[in-house]
Amino acid sequence: MSERGTLEWQCINTIRFLAADAIEKAKSGHPGMPMGAAAAAFTLWTRHLKHNPADPLWPDRDRFVLSAGHASMLLYALLYLTGYDLSLEDLKAFRQWGSKTPGHPERRHPPGTEMTTGPLGQGLAAAVGMAVAEAHLAARFNRPGHAVVDHRTYVFASDGDLMEGVSCEACALAGHLGLGKLTVVYDDNRISLSGVTSLCFTEEIDRRFTASGWQVIAVGDGNDTAAVDRAFAETEAESKKPSLIRLHTTIGFGAPGKQNTSSAHGSPLGAEELKAAKENLGWPVDPPFFVPEEALGFFRRAVAAGAEKQESWKEAFRNYAAAYPEAAAEFERVMRGGLPAGWDKALPAYGPGTKDVATRKTSESVLRILGEAIPELMGGAADLNPSTFSWLKGMGDFQRPGEPPACREGACGGEWGYGGRNIHFGVREHAMAAIAGGMALHGGILPFTGTFLTFADYMRPSIRLAALMGLHVIYIFSHDSIGVGEDGPTHQPIEHLMGLRAIPNLTVIRPADANETVEAWRMAVENGDGPTALIFTRQNLPVADRAAVGPAEGLRKGGYVFWESGEGLPEAILIGTGSELHLAHAAGKTLAAEGVSVRVVSLPSWELFDRQPEDYRDQVLPPAVRARVAVEAGIRLGWEHYVGLAGAAVGIDRFGASAPYAVIYEQFGVTAAAVAEAARRLLKM
Repeated sequence: MSERGTLEWQCINTIRFLAADAIEKAKSGHPGMPMGAAAAAFTLWTRHLKHNPADPLWPDRDRFVLSAGHASMLLYALLYLTGYDLSLEDLKAFRQWGSKTPGHPERRHPPGTEMTTGPLGQGLAAAVGMAVAEAHLAARFNRPGHAVVDHRTYVFASDGDLMEGVSCEACALAGHLGLGKLTVVYDDNRISLSGVTSLCFTEEIDRRFTASGWQVIAVGDGNDTAAVDRAFAETEAESKKPSLIRLHTTIGFGAPGKQNTSSAHGSPLGAEELKAAKENLGWPVDPPFFVPEEALGFFRRAVAAGAEKQESWKEAFRNYAAAYPEAAAEFERVMRGGLPAGWDKALPAYGPGTKDVATRKTSESVLRILGEAIPELMGGAADLNPSTFSWLKGMGDFQRPGEPPACREGACGGEWGYGGRNIHFGVREHAMAAIAGGMALHGGILPFTGTFLTFADYMRPSIRLAALMGLHVIYIFSHDSIGVGEDGPTHQPIEHLMGLRAIPNLTVIRPADANETVEAWRMAVENGDGPTALIFTRQNLPVADRAAVGPAEGLRKGGYVFWESGEGLPEAILIGTGSELHLAHAAGKTLAAEGVSVRVVSLPSWELFDRQPEDYRDQVLPPAVRARVAVEAGIRLGWEHYVGLAGAAVGIDRFGASAPYAVIYEQFGVTAAAVAEAARRLLKM
C-alpha cells in the first residue's frame, strides 16, 4: 500500500475524491467502486495502459472497458486527469442534462470512453469481441518484424458482471480461444447493492475461470500498487490464456461509516460522511474537486508519453507500408470503415425461371459472395450454421492457433487459427451478440451473427446496446415464423418482429424472395450507422417475376409498390412482408378478378420506409385510400401504424403449433382468402 503523503498516495486520493465530490454534487451515483478500486486503476493507467489522450481513436491503443458502468466517475476522473478532452467543469456537471459525464459511460462521450456500459456483463462480453478482433487483425496484417496490430484489452468488472450469464458465456469462449491479450480485473469487494455478496454469490470464481482456461492471479490488497503492478506484468507475460486478476478491495475505502457496506455502493456518501472520509485519508475538506498540482502534473505525463508511443507506432507503420504497401492500404481502409471498391458487383439477380428457394438459402449464397469481396466480414452462428446458413464456407475457422482436433478439420473449411473468419460461438446467443458488438467497436471487422428468430430474445440486451451505440453489426435471423412448421411453438416466433422493430436505430428487414434478399444484404452492408436484423424464412418461397412486378431495388426504400391491378388511385391496398407478401399478391389478384382496383405493397423494412420523404411514403400508401389490409405471420399489434384504425391486419395473436407449415397457415387463418375477405369487409364500410 502506498504511503501517506507520497505523490502516489496523492494521485490515488485525487481519483477517489473527484469521484466522491462529483457524486455528492449530483446527489446520485455510485462512489463505492471508484474509491475502492482507485489504486488499481491508477496503476493500470499510469504504468501499463498504452493510450494517447490526444488521439482516443489511435488504432493500436489498448482498450479499457469499465464493465461496471455504475462506477463511471472512476473512468471520468482518469480521463480528466490524464488529459483527455474533459474538463473539471465537466466533472462538476456529472449526470446533468447535456453534460459530457452521463450516469453510465456512453461510447465516445466523453472521448476515451470505448463503449456504452451499464447493463452488467455487457462490457466484459464485448471486450471478448475486442480481443477477438485484435487477434484476427494481427493474424491478417502483421508480418515478420512488423507488428502493426499489437495491443491489449483491459476490463474492470464487478461481482455483478460475473453473476450475469452473458459474462459466463463470453468468458468460457474466451478461454477456449486462448485470447491471451485480454485481462479482466475483478473488483472483489464482497458487497453488492442489496448487501453482502454471500447472500447469493458463493461460487469459487478462481476455479470457474481456471476451468474455463484462464490464468487467475489473486491480489490480496487492492491498495497495494506494487502487487497490482506485478499482477499486470504477469498477465502481459501470458500469451496463450486470458487473465483474471482477482482484486480484493474495500468498497467506499476511506469513508469510516460506510466503507465495506452496501450503503457505499449506489448512493452519495452524504456531506458528513464525505467530510469524514477526507479527514480520514488526510485530504482537504474544502474546496471540493481539489486537484493537487503535483498529482495533475504526474497524470498529465500521459499526454507526452502517449504521443511518443503513437509516434513510434506511426514510424513502424511507415516502415510496414514501405515493405507491404497493399497490406498497409487495406489496413487503413478497414480501420476507417470504408468498403472495398466494387464490393457488390458480383451480387446475383434471380430471373423468373428460378425455382422456389428459402430466403435463408439465398442469404447463404449472397454471404459467400460478400465474403469474397469484403475480407473484413467475419462472424458465425450459435451452433446453428447448418440451419441458418450463416457461414463463410472455405474461409476458415477462428480458433486457438494450432492443430485442429483429430476428429475434424475446420467445420467451414480453410484456415484454422486466428486468421479464420468463421466464429463458432456455441450455444451462446447472448454472448454472440455482445461479442459481435465488441468486434464492431474495435474496428476493422464487419461482424455478423446467426440464429433462429425466436432466440432473438436471448440477444436483445446486446442488440439494444449496439443500436444505442450505432454499431455496424448484422444479425441474421432465420426460421422467421410459423413457417418453421413441425418444431412447434417454442421455435415459432410470434411477437419477435414487432419486438425488434421497437428498438430505436435497429433496422429490421424481412425480404420476400431471392431478389429482395440480395437487396437486404446490400442495405445491411451499407448501413454503417447502426445494426441491421435480416429476417429469413425456413420454407421455400416463389421468386417473383420482376418484369411483372416492381423491381426489388424498391426494398432499399423500405417499401414499394409490388403489384397493382390498374392505374390511378386504388380502392384497396394490401401490405405484406416476407413470405406473406405472396399471400397479399394472391389476394390482390382475386380481388382484381372481382373488379376491385387493388395495390399490393411490399414493406420489408418499416425503418427504411419511415426514413423516406413524406411524399414518397404518400405515393406508395396514398392517405386517401382507407381500405388497407396488412398480412404478416406474427402479432397484429403495431400494424395500425400503416393501416390506420380503420384498416385491418391478418396475423397471429397466439402461440403456434406443431404441424407442417402449410397446415398451420391454414388453421390459423393466415391465407390469401382471409386477406381478400378482410379487404371486402373494409370496402363495404
